[in-house]
Amino acid sequence: MKILLYGLNYAPELTGIGKYSGEMCEWLAANGHDVRVICAPPYYPQWQVDKAYSRWHYHTEQRNNVTVFRCPLFVPQRPKTLTRLVHLFSFGLSSLPVLFRQWSWKPDIVMSIQPTSFCIPATLLFCTLRGTKSLLHIQDFELDAMLGLGMGKAGMMAKMASQVERWFMPRFDMISTISYSMLQKAKDKTSQPEKVFYFPNWVDTDFLTPDANAGLFRQRWGIAKTTRVVLYSGNMGKKQGLEIILQAANLLNQEPDLLFLMIGTGAALEELMQQAEHLQLTNLRFYPLQPYEDLPALMALANIHLVVQKKGAADAVLPSKLTTILAVGGDSVITAEAHTELGLLCEEYPGIARCIEPENAEVLAATLREMLLNLPLKASGVYNKIAHQFAQDNLKKDQILSRLVRQLKG
Repeated sequence: MKILLYGLNYAPELTGIGKYSGEMCEWLAANGHDVRVICAPPYYPQWQVDKAYSRWHYHTEQRNNVTVFRCPLFVPQRPKTLTRLVHLFSFGLSSLPVLFRQWSWKPDIVMSIQPTSFCIPATLLFCTLRGTKSLLHIQDFELDAMLGLGMGKAGMMAKMASQVERWFMPRFDMISTISYSMLQKAKDKTSQPEKVFYFPNWVDTDFLTPDANAGLFRQRWGIAKTTRVVLYSGNMGKKQGLEIILQAANLLNQEPDLLFLMIGTGAALEELMQQAEHLQLTNLRFYPLQPYEDLPALMALANIHLVVQKKGAADAVLPSKLTTILAVGGDSVITAEAHTELGLLCEEYPGIARCIEPENAEVLAATLREMLLNLPLKASGVYNKIAHQFAQDNLKKDQILSRLVRQLKG
């Protein structure tokens, strides 16, 4: 098949949607498909275009047998609601001529990745005129997330945006998304459940295993063998509500041999670092994103992993970091309401993780203290077998992407 992926984020971004889009396209190319990508230069999660690229120029490259067209866009230094919308719109506008230059290539399917919704009208127009099959893959319900987090005003504009979304979505030939709650939301928005299918994110269960050695990072960062580590790794954006980690660290500041690590970058990083300095947290450190090849060792460092989100976001987005934690058999605390996808996951698979109410630092601190009593040190061969088995049964890349190909051919 000739497959055109049309989305904002792509490899070599190390986290989020770009990581999954890159792995998917390279897998498809390795399995005999002709794959092209229209995307932006890498900028996420640091919100700064990689030095090897330009934010103002078009660029074409080959990455592992995938042809990648990079389109210019505006990248705000401090993304707010308005500047984020300008950012998304700028890519939708600059990528439009590149999309229609694929006319002579005759793709069999165009896969539009949401976000951004600004690319949806062009995708449908191209596919309708060209007679090409269209697929909308929803990684985030961006409108729902913005409204759920209070980033937009719930009024006439929000109502209009919702109506526009509900008008466009049913016009795709197929719609996929990454969680069962998001799947149901897509069915409700389209009223065409036969078009919608489950296409979750995956994890490399051969690379990410429970038996990695944490010694690399203990030596690199001078962390004693007796120190217990609570780890947050990934994007540091507004939707997570990561202030709760600082508050919990403050409540546990007198706990001996305990260290909080926050690894990554994002729109909220500078503000979080300022808050940590103000609180004079001696038990918390920040580090940048680490090379992907070191990820197993980084995951092995943690006694407890954190998956943190605000109220209202848990069913509009699904944190990709959770798949990594499950693959290594990590013990984790998830802040999510009981009725959400994450809450129901913990209910259906008791022991897979601890789910607590979001935005409550006292509960988080108490939960960590309780868990650390039972997990004093990370011992070799000891891991969360329920989490690891779930990853083995449900999150293998080859299985998930093979199902996708069958769906596209059908």
